[in-house]
Amino acid sequence: MAKRLKSKPVNGFDVIHAWLKSKGHKAFDFQEETWQLYAEGLSGIVNAPTGFGKTFSVFLAVVIDWINRNPDYLTKKNNGLQLLWVTPLRALAKDINRAMEIALEELNIPWRVAVRNGDTPIADRQKQKRSMPEIFIITPESLHLLIANKDHKQLFKTLTCIAVDEWHELLGSKRGVQVELALSYIKTLSQYADGDKTNLLRIWGISATIGNLQQAMQVLLGEDESGVIVTAKLQKKIALHTILPETVERFPWAGHLGIKMIQHVLPVIRNSRTTLFFTNVRSGAELWYQALLEAAPELAGVIALHHSAIDAELRTWVEDQLHAGTLKVVVCTASLDLGVDFRPVDTVIQVGSPKGVARFIQRAGRSGHEPHAVSNIYFVPTHSLEIVEAAALKTAYEQQYIEDRIPVTRAYDTLVQYMVTRAVGEGFTREGLYKEVITTNCFADLSMEEFDWMLSFIIQGGTTLSSYDEYHKVVKIDDLYKVTSRRVALRHRLHIGTIVGDNLLRVRFIGGGFVGTIEEYFISKLKPGDAFILGGKKVELVMIRDMDVLVRKSTAKNAMVPSWMGGRMPLSANLGEVLRATFMQAAIDPESNPLLNFLKPLFDLQRKLSQIPKEDELLVELIETREGFHLFVYPFEGRLVHQSMASLVAYRIAQILPITFSIAMTDYGFELLSDQPIPITEENCKELFNPEHWYADLQHGINAVELGRRKFRDIAVISGLIFQGYPGEYKKQRHLQNSSALIYDVLREHEPNNMLLQQAYNEALVYEIEAERLYHSLARIYNGRVLISRPKTPTPFCFPIMADSLSRSQLTSEKLEDRIKRIQAQLNKL
Repeated sequence: MAKRLKSKPVNGFDVIHAWLKSKGHKAFDFQEETWQLYAEGLSGIVNAPTGFGKTFSVFLAVVIDWINRNPDYLTKKNNGLQLLWVTPLRALAKDINRAMEIALEELNIPWRVAVRNGDTPIADRQKQKRSMPEIFIITPESLHLLIANKDHKQLFKTLTCIAVDEWHELLGSKRGVQVELALSYIKTLSQYADGDKTNLLRIWGISATIGNLQQAMQVLLGEDESGVIVTAKLQKKIALHTILPETVERFPWAGHLGIKMIQHVLPVIRNSRTTLFFTNVRSGAELWYQALLEAAPELAGVIALHHSAIDAELRTWVEDQLHAGTLKVVVCTASLDLGVDFRPVDTVIQVGSPKGVARFIQRAGRSGHEPHAVSNIYFVPTHSLEIVEAAALKTAYEQQYIEDRIPVTRAYDTLVQYMVTRAVGEGFTREGLYKEVITTNCFADLSMEEFDWMLSFIIQGGTTLSSYDEYHKVVKIDDLYKVTSRRVALRHRLHIGTIVGDNLLRVRFIGGGFVGTIEEYFISKLKPGDAFILGGKKVELVMIRDMDVLVRKSTAKNAMVPSWMGGRMPLSANLGEVLRATFMQAAIDPESNPLLNFLKPLFDLQRKLSQIPKEDELLVELIETREGFHLFVYPFEGRLVHQSMASLVAYRIAQILPITFSIAMTDYGFELLSDQPIPITEENCKELFNPEHWYADLQHGINAVELGRRKFRDIAVISGLIFQGYPGEYKKQRHLQNSSALIYDVLREHEPNNMLLQQAYNEALVYEIEAERLYHSLARIYNGRVLISRPKTPTPFCFPIMADSLSRSQLTSEKLEDRIKRIQAQLNKL
């Protein structure tokens, strides 16, 4: 009898190498390193430039491990959940789903891939629960919804890996805290019983380059100290082109959206295959979309608009057409910021400053999204001084001076919501949940006393609200904390999440058809017959019925562009630092940089009228105009710091002489405007920026109570203090604001140590005031040199700030644009 040969074990590495070779590809070293480390049972974070295959470094590591453990991998089906892929964006989920399905099909591995997010139909969700796919792509909010199911534990028992995509994007937000909490729990559910270390749950993050990558990994992995960072030794080439006007003298110094550059922008679009056209805000996207169509009618049919307020079906269509290469240009916002693989895109246009180095690199990487391809990004300045930012961005990129993403800590509202989520699911024990929670970075120093306060809060609303049944959500049955009320469970599931915005109303044509969504505060200002633009369409308001805004098509020449709350991003600290150095370069040697040399007439005029500060200097300008007496200060620290610094300086000046100011600010500096001379001299000016007693003085200068009230509204929604309403019956914005304001005032009076109240104060300090950055700015200024200048007329530096101030004042009937043009023309004659 012939001897039966023993079959050779299948090697997953060989399978993947052969597959790549058949496609004419070869794995990068960082991918090979990730696969090996994963096979050894390690967790970690992958950092590589855009377009080099970060997704495949983790996804194929899981596939290799599966092949190695399952010789029958070609026929083995219905294997339960193996890979949970957490992603922050719906567009990103669809793209990853497509890439994974293609790879699995070519490898003949019968795995299923599914997506779960807010757009997933209920029928598909039920199907997923009955039979989980091997790969589940999910958002943080949908992951928490999964945990809120009664039978969720069995879904995670077969899980071998959780991958968190674009971790740098989630890290600095409460969505990142949601991920931390979910990971701390799932770790306890998915460990294999056989004790084999290679079968333990592995957690991998995928991140773009950030300044604090080591910290990012520590936050992701919690108490696991064996994590590894895999960094690709590859450089993504970014070509930054700045689109310049003919002369700086004819270019606006302030107050524009860059649309005057449209004739310079169109040749770039025409000479490109597909262009992503980024604006920083949705209103800007709507305006540019209309302007491009009017200036180039031939773009009709090959131009599209993409932002989060547009109908989901239309957004999906735009993304599909981008993949297919049928669109010439897509005007978009941050909705297409992250790592979506649109291969046909060969050009990115950025209108206005991206405000940060990391965001600039992220957006540039949307073009040339494949290995070794050059990412082409064209910067369109909206006014003259933004050309200096273009020079600073180039320098910061070359130096890889990229911002940190600071993780959120002690987000009590998010933990309160999560505790109820767990109680809605299968319940929790006091000791068990506390042990899980303190393994996260966010709650590492949470005391049992604080945890017990939150337990009391979800059981009876704490001490102050205990007499209201609405806040009695969780009950204790033996040692288990559970939600037993179906009504409470339903209401909670409807509002799981940490993204709080203005109430959105659905915009529909009166004859049928969905246009998009609009924020309540904007639509409440309109009356029937008013025209506005949404999704690139001009529409006319007919009526508002419940949560629906009914409209018809409009041919009005003048249509309002919606503004959305929270549109202005502040300048990052890193970019601000490089910007100060760039201005010093402009003062000393502008010829060394072509962009600064282009601005030489502007800098010469600034030097003639005032001064140009060096890196360690602060310029202060005192100017008198028909509006009054102006104090302009140029720290270049971003608008949030400037808002706080202006309030602090105003308070300190008022201690010298009783005086009233109006305040305006940009990312470059701030203005104090008064109707009487401002008592600043060379002797007292520097003391205005003394960091000593800064916080006490700031509290006098700002309305700290009101800042806390604004932050408390979001905290109240996230923690469940306020119910936003059922779908189609959401509470009006003013009702939500009034409800949160009432609770805020009650807690301030009767329970000042309430943890959610304290969180509101802390968040105002961190996010509204940027307290740490403000302190360091004051220290830098106080230890440097202060230059005081008294120009006879407004200077080029003060123009952006003055434009911001004039746009909000009613001091003259003269149009803002005409006023700016007139002053600029006068200065150009000097």
